[in-house]
Amino acid sequence: MKHVTHVSLAVIFLAGTLAIPAHAQDQPLGDYARKVRKEKEKEPPAVKKFDNDNLPVDDKLSVVGPAPTTDAGADNAGQKPAEESKEKDANSPQEQQKAFEQWKQKIGSQKNQIDLLSRELDVTQREYRLRAAAFYADAGERLRNSAAWDKQDAQYKQQIADKQKALDSAKKQLDDLQEQARKAGVPSSMRE
Repeated sequence: MKHVTHVSLAVIFLAGTLAIPAHAQDQPLGDYARKVRKEKEKEPPAVKKFDNDNLPVDDKLSVVGPAPTTDAGADNAGQKPAEESKEKDANSPQEQQKAFEQWKQKIGSQKNQIDLLSRELDVTQREYRLRAAAFYADAGERLRNSAAWDKQDAQYKQQIADKQKALDSAKKQLDDLQEQARKAGVPSSMRE
């Protein structure tokens, strides 16, 4: 009996779902397509976007900046300043490279100092945790030397705070050095 009831409910449900799409399609598909086409014609044209597929190949691309200047008629007197400027240009990249290397060395030494301070802070924190674990594990020690522990505890906490402050200061100096190097035109590969 239950089986017959379930089957009849399923048939009624199926018939109901099939009847809905038949009533929903009051408008023929062709009329709907014409309506959509008319709405599309009313929309403004889309802004043209360029990518590698539709970039112009035959046209020249505009370049931002001043046009390059050329000296047409140079005589012997005009050649000497050109040679001197070439010598300056030849020295300039070398000097610039030396300056970049100096910045890189300054930043590297600051990073080394940060690493050292970080290791010192880590060692101090580990020592403190080991001493605290040993102190709190021994109840007799806690009873006998609680005043001495309080003094040592305060000293360790002060050392940790001082080292953390020094580390933060060194990191700030590194950030300042990197910013100064960026302003000086040092490439990012040498600043990092």
